Amino acid sequence: MMGSESSVNLPPGFYFSPTDEELILHFLYSKASLPYHPNIIPHLSQHHPWELYGKSLSSGNQHYFFTEVKENRSTENGYWKEIGVTKPINNLGMKKYLVFILGEGTETNWVMEEYHISSYESRRSQNQDESWSKWVLCKVYEKNVSQEGASYSDEDIDDNGTEVSWLDEVFMSLDDDDLDQTSLPNY
Repeated sequence: MMGSESSVNLPPGFYFSPTDEELILHFLYSKASLPYHPNIIPHLSQHHPWELYGKSLSSGNQHYFFTEVKENRSTENGYWKEIGVTKPINNLGMKKYLVFILGEGTETNWVMEEYHISSYESRRSQNQDESWSKWVLCKVYEKNVSQEGASYSDEDIDDNGTEVSWLDEVFMSLDDDDLDQTSLPNY
């Protein structure tokens, strides 16, 4: 597992740009359910958003990291506040939006998209272990606001409109029973 001060630097020419479905299916599910998961995205405690450079998986102006669901979302100078927008992600999970509030209430341009595994999928997997739902995957970026004092609304939230790949559709269509009965052929 990567420490809180570790970061992943992608080679020149590589850009980490997963869809919402890929973030949940390939990264958050792995973190929540596999004992040894791909650790390209580090686990971090809360930091100011401008402190994420060099500590998170950064790609362009986007920063990715895991944190625990119940972890405190405040820092010594501010806190992350939910803005009341939650979007479902193809029955896999949901995405909540938060904005960083500085001091006593100054809204900044920093936005966090917090990805959760849906409770339906947790029940469907019949995995009763508490660790199944203790992780969230966070994507943080600084939003460009063209007007001074503009506030966030549903229309401002990024919806990349990407579709699930055919391979992900096949994976999502498999029942847990199908996965349990899958084995290598005997030769």
